Amino acid sequence: MTALDDKINDHFAGLVVRKDLVKTVKGNAIVPSYVLEYLLGQYCATSDEESIKTGIDTVKDVLRKHYVHRNESGLIKSVIREKGHHKVIDKVSVALNDTKDVYEASFANLGIKKVLVDSDTVKKHPKLLVSGVWTIVDLEYEHFEDNSLSPWIINKLKPIQLSYFDYDNYLAARKQFTTDEWIDLLVQSIGFNPEKLGKRSKLLQLVRLIPFCERNYNLIELGPKGTGKSHIFSDFSPHGILISGGEISVPKLFVNNNTGKIGLVGFWDTVAFDEFAGKKKKANNALVDIMKNYMANKTFSRGVETIGAEASMVFVGNTRHNLPYMLKHTDLFDELPPQYYDSAFLDRLHFYLPGWEVDIIRGEMFSQGYGFVVDYLAEILRSLRNHDYSDQYAKYFNLVSDISTRDKDGINKTFSGMMKILFPHQEATKQEIEEMLQFAMEGRKRVKDQLMKIDSTYAAVRFAYTCNDDGQIIHVKSLEEEEYPQYFGSFADEKTGIDLQQPGPLQAQNVAKKKSSELKGRQIIVKENQRGVTYDKLFSQYLQDAKKITVTDSYIRLFYQIRNFMEFLETIAKIKPKDDEVEVHLITVEDEFKGPQQVEYFIKIQENCAIAGVQFSWEFDQTLHARHIFTDHGWKILLDRGLDIFQHYEMNDSFSLGNRLQQYRTCKAFEITYLKI
Repeated sequence: MTALDDKINDHFAGLVVRKDLVKTVKGNAIVPSYVLEYLLGQYCATSDEESIKTGIDTVKDVLRKHYVHRNESGLIKSVIREKGHHKVIDKVSVALNDTKDVYEASFANLGIKKVLVDSDTVKKHPKLLVSGVWTIVDLEYEHFEDNSLSPWIINKLKPIQLSYFDYDNYLAARKQFTTDEWIDLLVQSIGFNPEKLGKRSKLLQLVRLIPFCERNYNLIELGPKGTGKSHIFSDFSPHGILISGGEISVPKLFVNNNTGKIGLVGFWDTVAFDEFAGKKKKANNALVDIMKNYMANKTFSRGVETIGAEASMVFVGNTRHNLPYMLKHTDLFDELPPQYYDSAFLDRLHFYLPGWEVDIIRGEMFSQGYGFVVDYLAEILRSLRNHDYSDQYAKYFNLVSDISTRDKDGINKTFSGMMKILFPHQEATKQEIEEMLQFAMEGRKRVKDQLMKIDSTYAAVRFAYTCNDDGQIIHVKSLEEEEYPQYFGSFADEKTGIDLQQPGPLQAQNVAKKKSSELKGRQIIVKENQRGVTYDKLFSQYLQDAKKITVTDSYIRLFYQIRNFMEFLETIAKIKPKDDEVEVHLITVEDEFKGPQQVEYFIKIQENCAIAGVQFSWEFDQTLHARHIFTDHGWKILLDRGLDIFQHYEMNDSFSLGNRLQQYRTCKAFEITYLKI
């Protein structure tokens, strides 16, 4: 257990579970995560290993005895008949038989239908009437002479969800965690290892929670396959429903005019459409029109009657092309069905989650730490729907007047959702509030930028805000605009100095096109998750013509750090004349535990680089903290992160482009300053 796991168990005892246990107990039971974690929360919400082992055995036993597999339904029916009653875990849906004026239940896996349900149960759990609910049911069997009567009797029905939680205790416990600790706790709660994700990547994962805590929130996520886009909406919360295939009828989603029965938006907090993208897919034009009105006004019309609802709408789908291709040749909405490729519909979206920034799910990314029992977190998020945090930036910042009401609404709802998730106790610093405001503005700007490409009637808008204390105007850009400004009708910011956005592989000889004497001091700021950054682009111009280079970096110790340094030497080898030699001297700290291996790596580097005319040497300084590069021809390069600028990538995968080419890796946030001395 980590220190964070200990802290989580101290402050949320009985409400958290080790996330790797879900896989351990699931076996071949096809049940949502919240069902499994409900059971784990009953028996394994502890840090005591012996209790966990006992609890796992108990949960497995419960699933073995009570979970209904479709292929074993006959056996379970026999057990109920012979015993007279038996508890089952199954998905139950209820329908009104208006001929007999009774409610009748159907069991998805057990395969029995027309089981009578009393009105009080239906009133207490109305979601039984829409798509069904996972429940624990005490089912009885009694044969009647009258064949029209079902022999199955529901003695007790209990939806699998928490019955109570203490919101005040939740807020009090939140105050005991730093912001970074809290983010990691939430990331572990949705099943991921926070150590494998940068902060921006964590925030992108948490955006998926906003529809559960913000009423009428419209989110779209398009990106490559395998990034877990639908996971949270399929089995994370009992208050959300995922519609597979992205197709649904008007009566099912909104209202049936014949029966007056309200559709999914009246019963679920979040309605998500999976596999939403696909140019060949067709959607009902009437559905799109009603959806546009609902997404804008939170209402839909049934004849002369207007009905309101609170369900958030989520659209997730796959893209076929990479980001630069879409920016150059089409737009970021190009994969949508024709009926949804409509500026009026797209303008209703509050946030475009950039799926191309989300890592493809790998085994190592799953968490083994403690996180909230998902049903507990789901109830917390649901209770937060009653709060509004959208005005919390107003005491520090104001959006510029250019921003339209619809843009402002999208920004405010995303900001409010992120503040609820991260700072429910309302104790965020000014810097944290500004970070969330910029994040919310970026997601809405991504929608607006594409609308301007799709529909020429949309005018350009400044996405900016002013600081109340000094009146400074801060402009917000999306990350893809920073990476590929040529597709946004803008150029690189002057302070970046070096063109980091040039797409595609680039040889160092082409980058080092300016002589050192022609260069000026400047600063580069790279955002988290930015791609296209390489050592060639960062350093070649400033190392050109140097005969001696001294690198000071206290963190050239571990294998991946030493590999980074080797790639830095490769840049030098590429730009130096073949008939010259360059001396490179490294000053670093000797690793406390793996010092001999560190020296062994350095010797190998020294031997191999000598062949290319790069004379490598090193020394250890245990008091070192600085990170910079000096050249003998007058440049000092300050490195706030040293050479450790790349996020985790598949270093052992020979077929990974990120392994072989730096421009395909995502970066950590960092700054580099070039000084002429």
